[in-house]
Amino acid sequence: MDKIFTPPMPTDREGKAIYAPYPLRKVEAILTNKNFKVAVVPPEKIDKVIESKGVRVIGVNVHDPKGIEPVSVKLSMIFGGGETWTAKFFDELGEKISKLKRKYDIKVVVGGAGAWQLERETPEWIDVVFIGHAEIDFPEIVKKLEEGEKIPKIVKGRYPRRIEDIPPIINPSRSGEVQITRGCPRGCWFCSVTPDTFISFPIDYIIKEVEVNLKAGIKDVSLITDDIMLYGTKKLNEVNHDAIVRLFTELKKRGVEYINFAHISAAPVKLSPKTVKAMSEIAGWNEERAVAPVVGLETGSEKIFNKYMKMKAYPWTYAHWRDLIVEATSIMNDSYIFPCYTMTIGYPEETDKDVEDSISLVEYIIDHEPIAWIFPLPVIPMGLSKIRDNPLPAMERLPSRYWDLLYISWKYDLKITRKLSKTIANTSKNPLIRSMVTYMIDKVFNSIEWYFEQIKKTKGKSALEYRDLNLNTAYGIVWSIFQLFKLSFSSP
Repeated sequence: MDKIFTPPMPTDREGKAIYAPYPLRKVEAILTNKNFKVAVVPPEKIDKVIESKGVRVIGVNVHDPKGIEPVSVKLSMIFGGGETWTAKFFDELGEKISKLKRKYDIKVVVGGAGAWQLERETPEWIDVVFIGHAEIDFPEIVKKLEEGEKIPKIVKGRYPRRIEDIPPIINPSRSGEVQITRGCPRGCWFCSVTPDTFISFPIDYIIKEVEVNLKAGIKDVSLITDDIMLYGTKKLNEVNHDAIVRLFTELKKRGVEYINFAHISAAPVKLSPKTVKAMSEIAGWNEERAVAPVVGLETGSEKIFNKYMKMKAYPWTYAHWRDLIVEATSIMNDSYIFPCYTMTIGYPEETDKDVEDSISLVEYIIDHEPIAWIFPLPVIPMGLSKIRDNPLPAMERLPSRYWDLLYISWKYDLKITRKLSKTIANTSKNPLIRSMVTYMIDKVFNSIEWYFEQIKKTKGKSALEYRDLNLNTAYGIVWSIFQLFKLSFSSP
């Protein structure tokens, strides 16, 4: 399965990754700065490196090891509730590392954005689960593991408070990723980022990391941030227009061809439309090469909004939320920013009335026909968030109107996806992939709408028909493709 959907990453002769996820590059820089010998290695080359380098500690970076990240839960739920690919990959890696650990007496530490998923139920092959940022405490943990000291199974790292504590990457990151801000001051209860001290990295620091990627031939830059409009400021009621313009200008001066970014919020877009327009003009976004960042839409319920995400609209309030979203979306669309709106559904006190308010919000947005996607996601009690003690979402605990919200949203999402099929296909430089994406959008997406209507009518129960899809064997792949094509091309 992994060779089809996650082909091997290129490596040098020693087995070291030529490109790697940004978090691993950050840990590499932190440990190197403390005089550790470090090798960032893709899973398929672990054996080779351990045998040749005399490794004493393996560190594993995880994003979704149990398959309970919001998007994973949603997709698993609507397609039968089976095990996610991320969970399967993690189990397979665990089996491999277990054998290496027994053979070479190696210690294993697991960290990363998804490490919280392993806190309550930790696989035996893991010696330490490290939760949080690595800059302050992780080097000491690695040292103790190397020296055989006893360490608690769960370790929570402290947050760095100064830029000086965060060394820049020294080797190229996947997709040209560089971080421009860390943390978020909005304080949403469901988010694991909010405990962080908010930091904007200086432009010279960012450029230093960008140049590492440029020297490796990576001409595109993907800016890691929880809100690009907060770059250079510490206040939620202002946008530092000059800092953002300077950042984008410096990136283009260095020869960056395409600037992408991860997240943006609606409120600062409304605060400073001129900044959004300037970003687009400098970056050169257009119909063929737009950006689609994640934007928090969250809820239409006043009760849920004011309890869990009160600062989301600041300096405005819930009373302005729906008009703020419509106005901000229009501003973004004018600058070729096509938002992916995410919603959080399934709080303990959330009722059908609350979801009906969210449906009303979504219908209001759709009435304005923006270029945007809307994804209602089950809210996840992530380990560092204020709701970490909430139960994990389950189909039977979701308000019944969730499935109506899901249907309305996906119906519009499919419409937008068809409309932007060429733009989406052009995100890949591989002509074969572009052709496959275009074909799938043209043929499959045009026929799959009825499936979501069935989910709505049965309150999710019809999804259970696909719970046994299995992509872990050759037969399973063939059978699953058959099932998916049957699903896509069948009529209601």
